[in-house]
Amino acid sequence: MIAWSLDACRACGSVAAVVVAVPVGHAHDLQDVVMVDGGATRAESVANALGAVDTELVAIHDAARPLLTPELLDDLVAELVANPDADAIIAAAPVTDTVKKVDEGRIAATLDRSELWGAQTPQVFRTEALRKALRRAHTVTDEAMLIEAAGGKVLVHDPGIPNLKVTTPVDLRVAELLLGH
Repeated sequence: MIAWSLDACRACGSVAAVVVAVPVGHAHDLQDVVMVDGGATRAESVANALGAVDTELVAIHDAARPLLTPELLDDLVAELVANPDADAIIAAAPVTDTVKKVDEGRIAATLDRSELWGAQTPQVFRTEALRKALRRAHTVTDEAMLIEAAGGKVLVHDPGIPNLKVTTPVDLRVAELLLGH
């Protein structure tokens, strides 16, 4: 899955270099990438990777989303550059399921899905804004949460294509089928 994401990054005109955070002591044979030790948390891994970044913008991508395309990454970068007042932009898609808030095993509320979007990666940031937000590191499930908590402006971009997150063996099979086409 890492190779699929790396191939997309390598083919992307707006990517100058790739930094990969890996578990401490992890053996690798990745070519033309900078390897850094990951941390105990996602935020620590991102902070470690940012130590190797010297560009104005940085993209964070989770290899669990192997359907990344160079076009999506280029679109996100272009949109952030075109909006100088924004600190970040994320790939996200409107939620299509009816979403229920559950409390103690019972439905507490049905949320209005017309207002809900599922955050994805890649997420592109102004590097300094992300560094500042990471200094207040919290437990987060994506880096955009850090920018939001710091009062920054995060834009949303609908990729318009499947951007499946692989978390189960079935997800992997679906990703393989989609990548085969």
